[in-house]
Amino acid sequence: MPLCKNPVYIPEPTPLQCGQAVLAMLTGKTAEEIAVLTGTERETTLKDMLSLLEREGIGYSAERRQASAKCDLPEICILSLETPKCWHWSLFYKGRFLDPEHGVLDDFPVCGRKYFWEIKE
Repeated sequence: MPLCKNPVYIPEPTPLQCGQAVLAMLTGKTAEEIAVLTGTERETTLKDMLSLLEREGIGYSAERRQASAKCDLPEICILSLETPKCWHWSLFYKGRFLDPEHGVLDDFPVCGRKYFWEIKE
């Protein structure tokens, strides 16, 4: 399945499923379907995330890049954010943050280091 044409916000079903929610938004599948496809109902690794994108035919840049502000981000990207609690996956899509834990935001949720992988349409 190619990149979902219009990703919509999906909250994380459990506090450990931010990665599944991000992948669900990108593919148009449910977070539950993504948990089956990744083989985990818990935290997802970068390898889990990129492997599923490859299997679904969604292009991405393998280069991890750091962001300091929203203006550093490409139109669509997966974010890895160092939040006060843990590392967290989020999605940036056309100017908005679709964050599985914090909702739809205009700026980054509270976090320290910010990394991203660009998604190619």
